[in-house]
Amino acid sequence: MKPTLTDDTIHMKHGQGGRAMRALIESVFLDGLEGESAAMDDGAAIPWGDRFLVVTTDAHVIKPIFFPGGDIGRLAVSGVVNDLAMMGATEVLALTSSVILEEGFPIELLRRVKASMQAACREANAAILTGDTKVMGKGEVDGLVMSTSGLGVADRVVRDAGLVAGDAIVITGTIGDHGLAVMSVRHKLGLEGDLRSDVAPLNGLVRAALQAGGDQVHAMKDPTRGGVTSALSEMAEKADVGIVLDEASLPMSEAARAAADLLGIDPLGVANEGKALIGVAPEALDRVLAALRAHPLGARAACIGRVHAESKGTLLLDTGFGRRRLFERDGEPLPRIC
Repeated sequence: MKPTLTDDTIHMKHGQGGRAMRALIESVFLDGLEGESAAMDDGAAIPWGDRFLVVTTDAHVIKPIFFPGGDIGRLAVSGVVNDLAMMGATEVLALTSSVILEEGFPIELLRRVKASMQAACREANAAILTGDTKVMGKGEVDGLVMSTSGLGVADRVVRDAGLVAGDAIVITGTIGDHGLAVMSVRHKLGLEGDLRSDVAPLNGLVRAALQAGGDQVHAMKDPTRGGVTSALSEMAEKADVGIVLDEASLPMSEAARAAADLLGIDPLGVANEGKALIGVAPEALDRVLAALRAHPLGARAACIGRVHAESKGTLLLDTGFGRRRLFERDGEPLPRIC
């Protein structure tokens, strides 16, 4: 069932990736729009000869700006590159970047963010070609806010609505690392250790999966805000299919598992910034998994579930003792993480 907007004012939950955010977008921004503009995909595809131009844009706010495994600069580049890749645009033509700074923000920290953006661009074989900078008064913005856009090329557009019954659900690596790492450092929980954000540009990894699976890769989505539960719930709803996850197959790092257990947080609802969910036909599953695992970012790729014609629009978790339905949250367990 599609989410419904029931609020008269904006709350933090409207920016945290769950049902409340989708309700806001569908009820306000998409009202009266049709076709590509109303698809709520990771970007928009424009026919370009026998290929497609894919364009996407994203805004990034995170507290703290620096966290184990990354910072807001790496996040801003990776987020846009990954949105392009989720639609099949693994060749990045150009990025743009807008930066809004608070008066008093240290120049040395800004240099660190810029260096991190450059490093992420090198990993993605991408370049920031233009941008904009604004400064707000002290207290008018929280340190640093970034907005990044990207343009890429795809031979074939992959939609997040493309799942069909029988498909396998693949995740490219461990879940929950980003959100749990940010939570740990923000609240000084002393859990850092090996707990690090997974933030990374995925276009090379996704290219390998597409080359291995071809047209049998039916759908892709990155489980950012709202985590795996939110992403797969939206994919199931759009495709009018049911998804059953196998709890025993979910890959997690020991550090993330320990943190989730200690905090009582379901890692399926926690943001990831360097993982992709891929719906692939069963006959191509082994090829896609082999290609992913051969890439440094996909070593722990796993098949975590299957798509069914029954229980349409729902996401179920098979615990080994029975099945329970997973429900998309209104928002994430913590704000400002991407």
